[in-house]
Amino acid sequence: MTTLQGKHANGENAWIGIDENTGAIADMKEQKIWDAYNLKAQTFKTAIEMACMLLRIDDIVSGIKKKQAPRANQAPSKPKVETQADHYKKTNFFRWKKFIGNFQ
Repeated sequence: MTTLQGKHANGENAWIGIDENTGAIADMKEQKIWDAYNLKAQTFKTAIEMACMLLRIDDIVSGIKKKQAPRANQAPSKPKVETQADHYKKTNFFRWKKFIGNFQ
């Protein structure tokens, strides 16, 4: 395999490949072995589709992690217990008590 890669890198012959019958390196043009365009085109399409799918999955997973993970600089909040004073502040009772207190 390294011999084949070396010959392709040197530019000796772009048609050099491996003969499946003998396992030896041979000139594919002389052997009349041609790669089909459809096969190469489908290989590229499949690679592109797989890359897009992996990116989509990565976006989904990173989005879930962002929603679930608390911020690093923020401590988790404790559940707040409402006191009677908090309840009075929310209601009109607190306003009326203050209003009546002004007249006493």
